[in-house]
Amino acid sequence: MAVDSAVEQILTSGAIAFVTGLEREFRAQRRQLLRDRQDRADRLASGGALDFPTRTASLRADPDWRVRAPAHDLVDRRVEIAGPAENRKLAINALNSGAQVWVADLEDATSPTWANIINSQVNLRDAVSGTIEYTSPEGRLYRPDGSTAVIVVRPRGWHLPERHVRVDGVAASASLVDFGLYFFHCARALLERGSGPYFYLPKLEGQADARLWNDVFQYAQDTLGIPRGSVRAAGLIEDICAAFEMPEILYELRDHTAGLTAGRWDYLFSIARNFRNQPEFVLPDRAEITMDVPFLQAYTALLVQACHERGAHAIGGVAAQIPQRGDPAANARAMAAVRADKQREVGEGFDGTWVIHPDYVPVCAETFDLCLRGRPHQIERRGLRVEPRADALLGVDRLAMRVTERGLRSNVAVSLTYLECWLRGRGSVGVAGLMEGTATVEIARSQIWQWIRHGVTLADGRRVTEDLVRDILAEEVGGRRPYARAAALFEEITLGADFPAFLTIPGYERLLEVAGSDDTTISVPAHL
Repeated sequence: MAVDSAVEQILTSGAIAFVTGLEREFRAQRRQLLRDRQDRADRLASGGALDFPTRTASLRADPDWRVRAPAHDLVDRRVEIAGPAENRKLAINALNSGAQVWVADLEDATSPTWANIINSQVNLRDAVSGTIEYTSPEGRLYRPDGSTAVIVVRPRGWHLPERHVRVDGVAASASLVDFGLYFFHCARALLERGSGPYFYLPKLEGQADARLWNDVFQYAQDTLGIPRGSVRAAGLIEDICAAFEMPEILYELRDHTAGLTAGRWDYLFSIARNFRNQPEFVLPDRAEITMDVPFLQAYTALLVQACHERGAHAIGGVAAQIPQRGDPAANARAMAAVRADKQREVGEGFDGTWVIHPDYVPVCAETFDLCLRGRPHQIERRGLRVEPRADALLGVDRLAMRVTERGLRSNVAVSLTYLECWLRGRGSVGVAGLMEGTATVEIARSQIWQWIRHGVTLADGRRVTEDLVRDILAEEVGGRRPYARAAALFEEITLGADFPAFLTIPGYERLLEVAGSDDTTISVPAHL
């Protein structure tokens, strides 16, 4: 849909007033949260320790509190399919995929162009109303088939601005724009059809993040006259700091929670980011960091335990495989990998899992069905109690260290390919049989930064240096002029002395440069 037409539909006077209210109400709280995050990040980057907070020891030890029971249409979450929302055809395919939940991902799977953000809101509104349709150039009609997945929206993280919405001369929080527009247009309609406004909360770093979101939920429900508790939100545990505060996150969201979910690639990235200056936290090739390494097993075991002790869902990580058309052998390998990964998850006690492509929904469903035997989840399951131990969560130094040229080249190549697409407005990109999002580039570029800074030696004896990385980058770019912008962004986030906390911060500025000055800006002055 043309941006101007979509903007008129979404940025109505009521929607602008609602988002403005959110921004003014929570601006100071958000700013303090970001300052506190930066203080902790500086401390960890300088060699500081991370441990379970003593201030909440009694809360963690209290066996009696529980979260609110799940909403009726979030009881069964065996398979959740994640993908962008701006593409109308892909949105309908996700709704019709057979998964119980569609995670409409406005964060890692979306390049935050203004057109993508606004068109995502249009598609979500139409999906909620049941009017979403798409006719392909070949004349094929796509529409919901009647057994559509429950919609759960993943807004952008607290650290990101939305420069097309300015309140009192300041760019609004991207989180509040994404949440506010969807809530304003869809919350009441969702309740009328027997569902509700459901969300995935990205990049949580601890209890304070959850408290801010819970305050937002209460304000939004009260402002629009919607019953408290209508909002349900699952926390993504994709940051090492959040792993030390999972019961606290559940407690803050206890009236609005939809459990916790593992985010494996962002989780690894957060370790590399927070402990980047400490050599004992240098990570080996991505391909060698499987979910059965001890420090990741400690993370998933604690996540399942934290959820099940409090009556909440624990959802596993993403299966990022995509079909390889015309290559049956590759497809068979991908199917086997998905099955094995989901067998591990259901065996560890997870109640459901994420998948990227509709073709892999059946194998995920079958794997969970075999274990659950007709039950919608296994929240009642209790294993041997896992003692929370900081050294178990932080045991990266116990990995067998191996960094190879192949791993280095893969990190450069995947990052370059993804960034080139991202700068052109595509946030979900198939590369070498996997669907990649920003989380992939985050772990890739943070590893390269670590390897250079700590003088890591490749398996063939060469050291990883800036010159070596630049040589590989030049080979990957070749003569492809359109890749020059992506290469420049890659160098900025990988080779600089400073380490950008998130690639999307400098990346957003470059994205705006590429988009030019045609995009609409909504500005709400202080006197309104």
